[in-house]
Amino acid sequence: MQASSPELLVARFGVDEPAAARHEPSYNVAPRATVYAVRDRAGGDGGSADRRRYLSDLRWGLIPSWAKDPKVGDRMINARAESLADKPAYERAFRRHRCLVPAEGFYEWQRRGSRKQPMFIHRRDGEPMAFAGLWAAWRDEASDADWLRSCAIVTTNANNTLAPLHDRMPVVLEERDWDRWLDPDTGDVDALARLLQPASDDLLVAYPVGTAVNSADNDGPELVERVELEPSLGL
Repeated sequence: MQASSPELLVARFGVDEPAAARHEPSYNVAPRATVYAVRDRAGGDGGSADRRRYLSDLRWGLIPSWAKDPKVGDRMINARAESLADKPAYERAFRRHRCLVPAEGFYEWQRRGSRKQPMFIHRRDGEPMAFAGLWAAWRDEASDADWLRSCAIVTTNANNTLAPLHDRMPVVLEERDWDRWLDPDTGDVDALARLLQPASDDLLVAYPVGTAVNSADNDGPELVERVELEPSLGL
């Protein structure tokens, strides 16, 4: 879910350059959707002192530069933290092209009897989360089309709070780690990998929401409204 205004994201993430385009809030982000991401780049003469942080528009679903077809990104919305340095699709991005993907929350589905109950997960304090992300730039070599920039969200093992819902969760980076993750000059992949841990058990909370979120055609703030479960299902 990305529903915060770009102005709020600029302030929250210390952005120097806002996004060139403004898009509508989304409460049900699907693959291929355009999402806001925070990236760093060198400014002036380069070097860490001249780095500038900016809000960028990226397509969700990472398309490696060597891909023959952008549809490959549909299968690469998430990247497992344990294999970033080993998989060709992610290795270069892990070393040089890292980003933060802001989100106010995300969904998981908990099996209850014969059906799955959608659950909305967000920070306990209500602040936007910063998912660890990777980005890449791709262009069709047979045309003069613009570069297509895309991203994937890094996942890790679920913490104790989310383990009853799913065995994986997005990596939620705390503010103290943003600079190190974003710095394109940080080449110590072992140090970077140590940042990719499950969130603390008290950081996130989950509650049940309606099944409208099961369809990517549905969007709007009503998707995150809490619902009461049938007594037989419990919580």
